[in-house]
Amino acid sequence: MPTPSALAPALSPTQAAAVNDPQQQTAFTRWIDDGQGGELGQSRLLLSGLHCAACAGLIEDALCRVEGVQRAEVSGAAQRAVVTWNPQRTQVSALIEAVRAAGYGAFPDTGAQAVALATRETRQSIWRLFVAAFCMMQVMMYATPAYVAAAGDITPDMVQLLRWASWVLTLPVMVFAAGPFFSGAWRGLRQGRISMDLPVALGVGVTFIASSAATFDTRGPFGPEVYFDSLTMFVSFLFAARWLEARARQRAAQSLDSVVRRLPDAVERLDAQGQGTLVAASALVVGDRVRVHAGQAFAADGRVVEGATQVDEAMLSGESRPVERTLGDEVSAGCLNLGAPVVVEVLQLGAHTRYQRIVALVERALTERPDFLLATDRIAAPFLWGVLALAAGAWGAWQFIDPSRALWVAVSVLIVTCPCALSLGAPVALLASAGELARRGILVQRLDALEILTRVQDVVFDKTGTVTEDRLTLVESRVLHRTPDIAGEHLHTLMALLTRRSQHPLARAMAQSYAPLAGPAGGTLVLDDVAEHAGLGLEATARFAGRALRVRMGAPGWCGLPEGVELPPRPTVWLGMELDGWLQPVACFEFDEVLRADAVSGVAGLAQAGLALHLFSGDQTASVEAMARRLGIADARARCTPQDKLAAVEALQAAGRVVAMVGDGINDAPVLARADVSVALGTAAALAQARADVIVLSDRLDDLPALFATARRTLAVVRQNLGWALFYNVASVPLALAGWLPPWLAGLGMALSSLVVVLNALRLA
Repeated sequence: MPTPSALAPALSPTQAAAVNDPQQQTAFTRWIDDGQGGELGQSRLLLSGLHCAACAGLIEDALCRVEGVQRAEVSGAAQRAVVTWNPQRTQVSALIEAVRAAGYGAFPDTGAQAVALATRETRQSIWRLFVAAFCMMQVMMYATPAYVAAAGDITPDMVQLLRWASWVLTLPVMVFAAGPFFSGAWRGLRQGRISMDLPVALGVGVTFIASSAATFDTRGPFGPEVYFDSLTMFVSFLFAARWLEARARQRAAQSLDSVVRRLPDAVERLDAQGQGTLVAASALVVGDRVRVHAGQAFAADGRVVEGATQVDEAMLSGESRPVERTLGDEVSAGCLNLGAPVVVEVLQLGAHTRYQRIVALVERALTERPDFLLATDRIAAPFLWGVLALAAGAWGAWQFIDPSRALWVAVSVLIVTCPCALSLGAPVALLASAGELARRGILVQRLDALEILTRVQDVVFDKTGTVTEDRLTLVESRVLHRTPDIAGEHLHTLMALLTRRSQHPLARAMAQSYAPLAGPAGGTLVLDDVAEHAGLGLEATARFAGRALRVRMGAPGWCGLPEGVELPPRPTVWLGMELDGWLQPVACFEFDEVLRADAVSGVAGLAQAGLALHLFSGDQTASVEAMARRLGIADARARCTPQDKLAAVEALQAAGRVVAMVGDGINDAPVLARADVSVALGTAAALAQARADVIVLSDRLDDLPALFATARRTLAVVRQNLGWALFYNVASVPLALAGWLPPWLAGLGMALSSLVVVLNALRLA
């Protein structure tokens, strides 16, 4: 990995002005309410030079010491930071300077910066690996004669010449290739913390010093043996493993990271004459017209005003098939235009877009460190102190056993231990899993939820809007009183015209059914004096063929139904007419909720996984029980207030059950917050989404079994990684203490141990 100081020199005045420019900050900063009438900035920073959990802790400490910083979250696995700061007390440039002063690289997290940094880091890493590997091969060539020649075959002068040549070839490895180990160790010591680079730096440094001393004086305190071959081999192996590990970590975060990179850097804005000009996406304002070419992402939420195309909305819904968008249709920021160029009118920008709300969720997933991961981070520092103490003890013990091997045993102990595997195994697995879920349209807001999902025993569903769609459908219509005043076709036309005048959900459902039936009679029937009465319905005068009738549509009593008549269990709309001087009910229309197409399969999948299912709703008993029967849910509770739902979940928890709640409405927010883990749908209310741990953007309930299955696989991989890290250290340290592991083999084992856990985590992707 490149030296951070080389990647991140101090900001120039021009660079500082650029990152502090409010217009430039829109690409990596969003503004949130501080609860006191002001605003706080929440900026995404791209980091470089991190190798372990200790690095993340050092950067968090450096950021939190900046005046005005409210909170800093750093993920070593994703190499990202999200910093909440007060614009009245600090600036973004101060945040970047603080990270760079700590010895790491920091950049605004924009697409261009990410690509440039990844390219630069990869190039420098390959150069360091090339130098280490090339010098290793040369040193091995010079060391081979000493291993294969018999005594007296090589003259002392030639032996000394080969050693000098090895020493010269080891210098570039120490100065250039191994530089990040020493700089990382020094950063930690300077801040009073121990990093995972320290044992490596000590092992490499001691080996070089002792081998150099033996080269200059074969009768010195370090003896006549040199280990330049082991040193260069260790550095080469470790760099190769770290390079592969970094690539693997990037792949693990790629799915989540790609969500943040969807907006174009420049867009073609059209003027009043239709002439296009390239401008930055941050320069757009509501009402602008932009031309979006095929293959380009939409820079804002908007409406198609020219052309037609197909749009990839997988980011929003998880649906891989493109959807048609034509004149008047709305498109969302971040979605890809796949078909043909279209002109879009900008409706929403920045934090108001659905894309930015998703980005906020992704930022949380990229930088969050769950409680059980923080526990492994806390283990790392004592572990490293234990390694140093063990190496010192081994050196002292071998002074009595065989002083000539004491130093090399201590070096092997320093090198062979691998806390990196402990620190990397779990976060990389969680990132890979979160990325895989994101591809399905499932965003994990809190990574802790993946662990809790493996312990869930009960799943509670809200009914309306969760297992059903947010619309009703007409299932039955009955004519109660036939009258010669209005023929059948006029009745259809009357219903079509009435329902167009109301935005009530039942009226909209009727409009969908009766609009095609208006037919040619629509021209002979006219409504006058239309009035809507809240909670009752519509009233109007219907004029046709020279006649005028007073009609009402809405509640049963409002439309003339006598009190005491038993009503159908389903939602109803009534039509009443003034006939023979008094109001009579003429027709009744029954509605039913539309069960989501995948609700039955999704619920069945959870039941097959052994989960107990519950359906809680505020609707009538008959409606709730009928829906529960269709879904195969045994425990159905009707007429539930939000407090009733909350009490029911608390009762399950009091019985020792781990509860997951699936809901979508504002009234579900309290119970979503109280459940052990909560799931909201993509069309859920903003408050419900804010309280949820997982958001199913696709709105598909059959994604829920996949969510639970992925969580179980993730925790299995995390346990495998932690188990492997523990087994490796327990097995390898005694071998090193016994003197059975030379330094080069110890270095190979350490490198491979980190690589194994990362590659195992990638199975989740």
